[in-house]
Amino acid sequence: MPELRRVAVNGVELNVALAGTGPAVLLLHGFPHTWQVWTDVMADLSGRHRVIAPDLRGFGASGPAACGYDAGTLAEDAAALLAALGVSSAAVVAVDAGTPPAFLLAMRHPGLVRRLVVMESLLGRLPGAEDFLSDGPPWWFGFHAAAPGLAETVLEGNEAAYVDWFLRAGTLGDGVRPDIRDAFVRAYTGREALSRAFSYYRALPESAAQIERAVGTGRLTVPTMALGAHPVGSALERQLRPVTDDLTGHVIDDCGHIIPLHRPEALLALVRPFLAGYETSAA
Repeated sequence: MPELRRVAVNGVELNVALAGTGPAVLLLHGFPHTWQVWTDVMADLSGRHRVIAPDLRGFGASGPAACGYDAGTLAEDAAALLAALGVSSAAVVAVDAGTPPAFLLAMRHPGLVRRLVVMESLLGRLPGAEDFLSDGPPWWFGFHAAAPGLAETVLEGNEAAYVDWFLRAGTLGDGVRPDIRDAFVRAYTGREALSRAFSYYRALPESAAQIERAVGTGRLTVPTMALGAHPVGSALERQLRPVTDDLTGHVIDDCGHIIPLHRPEALLALVRPFLAGYETSAA
């Protein structure tokens, strides 16, 4: 089992799962996840790496925060966490809502991020996702970002059913193990927990502007891998292609949105060799 530690960074206390020794790998989760979305990935990578998997600010067992759910602040949380742990460079792996902060972390701190793996997400309004968005963004984006308090009022008392919908849809109906499912439900139960989670969606316009400013003044120079499954597919790779110097893309077949839980072995088969160059340079 990973060690769980409380780490104060950037005005918030993060709950962080730690395992293994070696070159550092930072794992950033999405919605409706906690660090446990990386359970199988951590178990494998910790044999060669120091694996660091925080609950993002306001999520899971991390401390509540009244603000700071934009991608830029979450990126600085990650940078401060690595500094607090004495890590001078790390590979970064992110899924879903963890992807925009991971991207901005690599853009702002290219010396800190030695390899970047991002999956099943979009990067704001960058070109390349037009086909994916042809019928509009996923329905829950608007629901979560609606007038503050609306989604919380509708969902309070029904959190388990709501989380279950995402877990089934994100694994093409297969679902996830009961212990991980229960951890996610606990993390997103209650009005305050829901409000913090939805604050990420309410900050999406600010995050999109931050991403546009970043690519307007620089390029992503870090070796990057973009992974897709169902439903995002290759949209993230298409967004990254014009702004990235060194990009590899893959779409994992027969895999739902929650790649680390639905097809961890397929994910690891791609990530292990990609990280090998980082291991050599960090040695």
